[in-house]
Amino acid sequence: MSDRPNILFIQSDQHSPFVSGCYGDDVIETPTLDALASSGVIFDNAYCASPICVPSRMSMLSGRMPHENGVWTNSHILDSGIPTFAHSLGAVGYRPVQIGRMHFNGTDQLHGFAERYVGDHGPNMIGGTPADHGSLEGTAGPSRVSLEKSGYGQSAYEVHDESVTAAAVEFLEKHAAALGSGDTNEPFCVAIGLMLPHQPFVARKDDYDHFKGRVPPPDHPEALTESTHPYLAWWRKHAGIEEVTQEEIERSRTAYWALTSSLDRMLGQIIGVLERNNLLDDTLIVYTTDHGEQVGEHGLWWKQTFYEEAARVPMIVSWPNQLPQGMRSTRVVSQIDLNATILDLVDAPALPGSSGRTMNGIINGQGADAWDDTIFVEYCTEPGDPAHSEGDRAWQNRMVRRGDWKLSYYHGFEPQLFNLAADPHEMTDLAGDPEHAEKREELMRLVLQEWDPELIREQIEQLTAEGAVLKSWASSVAPDDEYRWDLKPEMDHLDGG
Repeated sequence: MSDRPNILFIQSDQHSPFVSGCYGDDVIETPTLDALASSGVIFDNAYCASPICVPSRMSMLSGRMPHENGVWTNSHILDSGIPTFAHSLGAVGYRPVQIGRMHFNGTDQLHGFAERYVGDHGPNMIGGTPADHGSLEGTAGPSRVSLEKSGYGQSAYEVHDESVTAAAVEFLEKHAAALGSGDTNEPFCVAIGLMLPHQPFVARKDDYDHFKGRVPPPDHPEALTESTHPYLAWWRKHAGIEEVTQEEIERSRTAYWALTSSLDRMLGQIIGVLERNNLLDDTLIVYTTDHGEQVGEHGLWWKQTFYEEAARVPMIVSWPNQLPQGMRSTRVVSQIDLNATILDLVDAPALPGSSGRTMNGIINGQGADAWDDTIFVEYCTEPGDPAHSEGDRAWQNRMVRRGDWKLSYYHGFEPQLFNLAADPHEMTDLAGDPEHAEKREELMRLVLQEWDPELIREQIEQLTAEGAVLKSWASSVAPDDEYRWDLKPEMDHLDGG
């Protein structure tokens, strides 16, 4: 048997860490994640690189922030010349396999993975034919309709995840059988991408009914007022969520809790294969998501902001033979640090150009005191994107957290400043408080260091112009979607609430 561990990297979509038992929610039922946290290390202050799908995922893969890899929006394409953690793992003998969600754009649908099963539901090429959600059309995006059409029924994303789970279970069972028969002695390396609990906020009736009446309302719903930060006020109006009814809040939150519970059951099926075949001790298991979900906190839904519910992510690392069990870390870390940590744990080469830092010193206690509790999160949009921008107006926003302090920079507006130790729910903006002027200036210098919003705007405009040609090409040529899961419109339906 190889000395290298098996690797199981699991990334869900839009899972708020605050809706997990191991992160303190006493209503949700996540026994699989809770057990994984008990067998490994759980990070309480982990952040994504961007609170939106593609930039976050490409940063996690490459170990580079959006401004370093040029992927700022969901229509941008990761350069195939940038090595990913899959390339690095392949370089030391693993054969990386991808199953399910990854959200690659463009002709390179592997980015270092040797094989891929059960692709994304969307087109491989930007400009390709989008998925048809049938009667739930529009509910997968940041739009009020996702709250209006919420309740019980079926989300095609749950069907997708069932296909991913079945494929993952089959792959792992075959590997275990090959180990038992002596046909292989090599460890597996599998990345699994799941869509849940991403909206539509529609769950199967049994799960929905199980949580109905049990999910509390948002702790801090916040009405839209004159004191609302102008960027956030624009976003709420643009997305149609100036006011949301109590019925919509209750239905959408109930469905989100139900979808999260369904996600955990599928994780249980996957990890159960390892348990049945005595592979858990020799497997490095990582669980995270691409960004959070606001589920009504601050009067907001989905992601697209720097509030903790959107920017923080669950992060659990388990390897019983090598890592502490039941350890909890409060250090401030990023998913690009997770990238560097995975590679360091298995002695794979560090990625050139990556700004990620290995967290192994935090985990083993030998370098925890030297850790710099500073991370960045970026969120930029492109002109002409009807979901996230308005006409030619686009946004260049960046967040920095250093220790207990967090500054959210919105280009063209005043920033927000919070002390998360004193104000963990970000209710008191200290940016205009003279007593904290020095801290504000310190973090303003830091957030704009080597990050020029006007230059980024120009670069994104160039990518938008180039993307228009690529979209027209895909629309005209209609290239085959080699790696695409067949989402059928009848898989999406709302039956009640």
